[in-house]
Amino acid sequence: MTFRTHEIRSIRSDEWRQVKELRLDALRDPVAHLAFLETYEDAAAKADDFWQDRASGAAVGATERQQIVAVGEDGVWAGSVTVLVEEAGVPDAFGTVPERRQGHLVGVFVRPEYRGSAAGVTQGLFDAALAWSWEAGLERVRLFVHEKNGRAEAFYRKAGFLPTGETAPMPGGTGELELEFVITRD
Repeated sequence: MTFRTHEIRSIRSDEWRQVKELRLDALRDPVAHLAFLETYEDAAAKADDFWQDRASGAAVGATERQQIVAVGEDGVWAGSVTVLVEEAGVPDAFGTVPERRQGHLVGVFVRPEYRGSAAGVTQGLFDAALAWSWEAGLERVRLFVHEKNGRAEAFYRKAGFLPTGETAPMPGGTGELELEFVITRD
């Protein structure tokens, strides 16, 4: 799928170096502490085999997760989103048990110079992530956003995600919350 000036597609298993580079850039973002449950230092310390496994497990053909990227004409990865498949009756990352098979969007990141509706990168990534989710037979897709990440929340609402009223505590006992948003298949 090509969206404006970027090709929106699933990663290939041999693209682990680009996966690593984009993730490390995401973790340098000023709101990374609100958006990601990992620090730059922790991610940078991981060995190459971690990144190779991460890429192969979310590449074209994988069924448990899929990483979607926006690749510019110059080959630069402008952004990424990953869909994790959560199975009904199986505890999720928060320890709750989903009632239905669903997708969970994580790792949403778009480089600052590609943000905004004029660029269309974020919308293209979400369109592709949802298309992959529906093709995989998922009934709904959810995501969590930090209660103080207004920029992300505004986009998620614009993209059609609605708050469920469910929350999850941020790790580390900070007292801060992650808010659940969901979109269902039409």
